[in-house]
Amino acid sequence: MSDASLAPRRLSALRRFAVSITILTILGHTVLGFEQAPIVPILAVLYGYAVDLVLETLDARALGRPPRYAGGWRALVDHLLATHIGALACAMLLYANSSPWPYLFAVTAAVASRHLVRVRVAGRPRHVLNPSNAGIALTLVLFPWVSIAPPYQFTANVWGGLDWLIPLGVLMAGTLINGKLTGKMPLIAGWVGGFALQAFLRWLLFDHAFVAALLPMTGLAFILFTNYMITDPGTTPAARPRQLAFGLVTGLAYGILVLLHVAYGLFFALVLVCIGRGIALAVLARRSGGSPAGPTAVRAFPAGSRILPFPDAAAGR
Repeated sequence: MSDASLAPRRLSALRRFAVSITILTILGHTVLGFEQAPIVPILAVLYGYAVDLVLETLDARALGRPPRYAGGWRALVDHLLATHIGALACAMLLYANSSPWPYLFAVTAAVASRHLVRVRVAGRPRHVLNPSNAGIALTLVLFPWVSIAPPYQFTANVWGGLDWLIPLGVLMAGTLINGKLTGKMPLIAGWVGGFALQAFLRWLLFDHAFVAALLPMTGLAFILFTNYMITDPGTTPAARPRQLAFGLVTGLAYGILVLLHVAYGLFFALVLVCIGRGIALAVLARRSGGSPAGPTAVRAFPAGSRILPFPDAAAGR
């Protein structure tokens, strides 16, 4: 299936992801028991919009092309969808006590990674870092007092059957989006299989408790990471075998980080695999005679062109 035929499906998936995370954020701050201040997601989204529009305008002027948000309100909304999702993810998954600055820093890093960290693949510049994951990981490194939001916040104020129905609903919604629109079910299978494999290897080789090593898979945070973060179509392979490999390697990278006593291994494992994949794509582009990879290896697009979200390279890289 060609990229052109997949683009509308990816745009539809992006819209559904944006709606899903918006609903979850509203429910989280009104019903579920999110720990962050209610103003945090509002600040994160508005600030993210501003950063994205400024960087996109500067990029368009530097390259002599029309901004991707040009063309009416629908084009503007579609352009900001990725930033909307990333900003809400940073606001939902980080906890910085009463300070808003780490959240805004994470949003800045997330948006900037899409504009600055690029590799040319099949003649097209592509960002290689999962934006929200990169922003979260960098914030955790630079602000040691910031942590990931406690997993209990997703079900802190519910009880009884809702403890099961909420994770089940999130799982079903994410699986439907990925199964019908993004085509990332092989990646999910590789990730879940890789996570289970690292748990087995830790039990077999390092005498870790097998059930305890599998326990994170039962939490809503793991479900959100699996269905809404690692499956980002713009920074993961398109071909099914490479999807499986990407998910498997991410799971094994998480296991290695656990053995090294690195906290927040989910986020660091994903960012490391994305960096490795970006380096591999850059090397392949050079060997195939393509233009140098990197932020400066971005060419201007023809005037009036419209770039849809999630441009995947030819040959399913």
